[in-house]
Amino acid sequence: MAQPIPHPSESWRRIDAWLATHVASDFALLDPPATLREIRQAERILGTPLPGDLAESLQCHNGVSSWATVLPEQSPLSVSGIVEHWQTCMDVAMENDGLTPRPWEDEPWWHPLWIPWAESADGAAQVIDQRPGPDAGRLGWAGHSGGGDFSDAWPDLAGLLHAVAQALHQGGDVRGLRPYLTMQGGMWWDEDDCKELDGHPLRAAPIGLP
Repeated sequence: MAQPIPHPSESWRRIDAWLATHVASDFALLDPPATLREIRQAERILGTPLPGDLAESLQCHNGVSSWATVLPEQSPLSVSGIVEHWQTCMDVAMENDGLTPRPWEDEPWWHPLWIPWAESADGAAQVIDQRPGPDAGRLGWAGHSGGGDFSDAWPDLAGLLHAVAQALHQGGDVRGLRPYLTMQGGMWWDEDDCKELDGHPLRAAPIGLP
């Protein structure tokens, strides 16, 4: 019988403990919790409640002070960053008919019920799909030239954070990406047997706590 996925706060507790022990400089980039007032104000602007997993995650860390690689492909946004990214994408979509799926794509360029919770290094948004239905809560990518992409979606944010915590404490990968440490003591995620980053050596991150 499959074990239930832990709540985001439990996964963040494990991630935080590992980062504080092994990558203190990156741990310091995680911002303090968001307040309920900040979350409620964002929900008024977005016109929809934040997903429960996201609200709980934000009450662990309200994003990061600068782009960080503590997670495999995404750097978590703050409450204000979520609102700003959503508003920007809504403005662009409305000016360019980006809210309607094009004949050659399954998804629109943007949807009002996509909540951007994190960004990739090139500025694409990892979104939580809030549209009603069996796929509600799944994670996908959106915000560049193509339509939204849910082809390799995580079922929910709690599942992603749990997978990260497991990789750090038990070993293994997160969708093919493993944790490494840079020569400067920073965090990096890459494919198996990756040896260097920009010409500088990488070493496999330690598993678990001392």
